[in-house]
Amino acid sequence: MLSLVFIWLPPLMSLRNAYLKADQPRARWKRLDTAQILKRFYFCERSLVISCSAWLPDIQSLEVKTMLPYFSWQNAKTANDLRERVFELRFPSRLLEEQGADRPLATAFSFLLQAPSAGAFLEGLAQVALPALRDAYDEFLRHADPLADAPTYRFLELGLAEKRKQIATISQWATGELQQNPNERTMTERWVSSLAGLLAELGGVGTDEAPLSLDVVPPPDSRLAAIPTKPARDPRYWPCRFYWPDVIDPQFPYGEGLMLQLRSAVSHLNEVWAVETGGIILSEFADDLPWEWIHDAARWTYDEARHCRMGMERLAAWGFDRSEIPLGSYIYESANGEDPIYRLGMLYFFETKNIGRKPERTAAFRQIGDEASEHDMDFDWADETIHATYGNRWLKALHEAHPERVPPPERVRKHCEKLVQTMIQSASLQEKTAITERAQALIDRGKQLANNG
Repeated sequence: MLSLVFIWLPPLMSLRNAYLKADQPRARWKRLDTAQILKRFYFCERSLVISCSAWLPDIQSLEVKTMLPYFSWQNAKTANDLRERVFELRFPSRLLEEQGADRPLATAFSFLLQAPSAGAFLEGLAQVALPALRDAYDEFLRHADPLADAPTYRFLELGLAEKRKQIATISQWATGELQQNPNERTMTERWVSSLAGLLAELGGVGTDEAPLSLDVVPPPDSRLAAIPTKPARDPRYWPCRFYWPDVIDPQFPYGEGLMLQLRSAVSHLNEVWAVETGGIILSEFADDLPWEWIHDAARWTYDEARHCRMGMERLAAWGFDRSEIPLGSYIYESANGEDPIYRLGMLYFFETKNIGRKPERTAAFRQIGDEASEHDMDFDWADETIHATYGNRWLKALHEAHPERVPPPERVRKHCEKLVQTMIQSASLQEKTAITERAQALIDRGKQLANNG
């Protein structure tokens, strides 16, 4: 016999009014809300990268000049991650380049470019701009969803850690700059306070409300940003235009053995001109080219900074004093008065001019047992193959976008070669004598260090 089991069901109307508790903190921001916040972060990072890059020619300290591109590269990577994440959250839309409601905030960040001095720039960066992003990232991560929004959580945690380290380092730089220039302290404090007040008026970077729609203007005492005709040079080094005799005297040998070691290290150190040029072209073409240009140029500038530090560290490890080492400016000065396209062309010209010699010099260092020089030259070669691609790609892009103003890449390259030759021909007998004596003193000092070692 079958037995029947009866299950009681509540009335349908009761089920309709019964809901599970939905109050979970991780659900604070929905997908498009999150995209809007990340978009704001992106534009702030973008402004930071442009401003920091534009300042490179005006910074004296070689440590600061070569470490700031590292921070800009970090920030460019964070910006790129933010940008790509916004596209994912807004799929299938890939529209982002309009700042919209975030324009006043991004503009306020860009005022770093107009700081009245290097000290004010560093202080504004360390005390206002970077802390504003640090606090915004920290707030976002405290309320973000590490489950549904896990990709954002991963790269923003890294971005927050990097911001904290950047603030600590740049604060020390700013303190040192003000100690060296105490007469600028009052102006610096006034300018930084005005920048902080402007950011506070906009409500900070924030994670919820859009910034107030204000017409923002640079703080009082701001300068008009311009490309300097002479780059700032670290006074601890021996200043010159031409950093080695063979640049202006074809009879002076490039050298082998110890001479090649010195020539290579001094050349690496003097890639400081490429650091400065990378910063200029990044900022100059930031609005003419797409975001990918800024991303590439930040890496390019950072690579040149690494090459400069390679020479700096090898020379220091061998025992040379900075005051013995020539720090030149002739390649930078060769492009003075020219359209910024020729600064991009100058980087491209020198990347393609010397790249073929790098493997043989790597082999020469291996033969004499100089592992550090071999190591640095090998990585340098790898970097420059990437840079040659950057130069060709973006010169073509600018020519296609502005054919009436920008010549084809090969014509730009040839003009850069002509500019350099004109600069070399301007070398005076006094300059030739001075750099020859300086180089010979370095060689003699190198022999002494080798014998003592």
